[in-house]
Amino acid sequence: MGALDGILVVDLSRAVAGPHAAMMLGDLGARVIKVESPGGDDSRHWGPPFVNGESTYFLSVNRNKESIVLDLKSEDGRAVLDALIERADVVIENFKVGTLARLGFSEDRIRELNPRAVMLSITGFGHDGPEATRAGYDQIAQGEAGLMSVTGSGVDDPQRVGVPISDVLAGLYGAFGIVAALFDREKTGVGTTVRTSLLAATVGAHVYQGTAQTVAHVTGTPRGNHHPALAPYGLFHTADGPIQIAVGTEGHWAALCAVLGIEQSEKFSTNAFRVTRHAELVEVLNGALSNRSSADVLAELERAGVPAGKIRTMAEVYDWEQTRSQGLVVDVAHATLGDIQIPGPALRWFDQSGEVTPTRHLAPPTLGQHTEDVLAWLAE
Repeated sequence: MGALDGILVVDLSRAVAGPHAAMMLGDLGARVIKVESPGGDDSRHWGPPFVNGESTYFLSVNRNKESIVLDLKSEDGRAVLDALIERADVVIENFKVGTLARLGFSEDRIRELNPRAVMLSITGFGHDGPEATRAGYDQIAQGEAGLMSVTGSGVDDPQRVGVPISDVLAGLYGAFGIVAALFDREKTGVGTTVRTSLLAATVGAHVYQGTAQTVAHVTGTPRGNHHPALAPYGLFHTADGPIQIAVGTEGHWAALCAVLGIEQSEKFSTNAFRVTRHAELVEVLNGALSNRSSADVLAELERAGVPAGKIRTMAEVYDWEQTRSQGLVVDVAHATLGDIQIPGPALRWFDQSGEVTPTRHLAPPTLGQHTEDVLAWLAE
């Protein structure tokens, strides 16, 4: 059981953005039926790594779903999709603009089949405007939406984020829009269409970089592992490896100076001064840390109340007791892989009796795993 128990989601999306949105709804208790072409979701073929033929990429965004295979170019396939849409509360798609209409499922047709259906449509660059027809891929969006221009070691070294962040953000915004539209349907009785794009989701996450541009007309540039508006706030080097320190207040700065034995000089007395003299500040801090172990420094900073932390590998993150205490690793029984552990939902739920977060999850489905079951259900 979950907050969206009783909600039926028909997931026509592929790759990452749409599937991520649908997975979030499944995590909240919705029944998600993933409609795949005979060749399967694109991400089933992305890798390595593969385990027993299963793409770990696909596994990452498809938990809590059923899979049905339909050929939407066939009359039979379209008839089954008609029946699914008639029963759906939510329909999700992330085709290029116009593709779904060419298959016979325009927005108007979906409305005819089910006026109460909430529809989420995700594109690369928006559903209208001069570049609406462009295909959307995460790395292209990271570059076009400005994210890579502020990520990297310097202006000649733009870098992509190490996960498909534009896709993930579009999925997050999409899921948020769906839940709002379902709430609105309770008042109006009819469904609405939610639209977002990789471009919109990435621009929506610009935060201070966006207002620096639009208000102050300051164009951001890559600052490597250091913050452009806070200092010290970034990566520093101890005798046995890097750590991160985040000074957000003058109290943090005073405590950091006490831990590292740094004199609180006038030239570093405010955040603005420290940002302006950033290179000199980094040199001072690295010098003070150079003969101290990371474990000792982190322990002292913790006691002093200065935010700081390690840089963990993925292996360390998933072995970390804190990660597991938050339900971020879940056990599932996969049809071909057996009992496996996969990353879990980022939300937890509590009522007056305590935690009510769902603890049982469906493994990501094999291709067409639930076709017969879904067809039998539709025939009832």
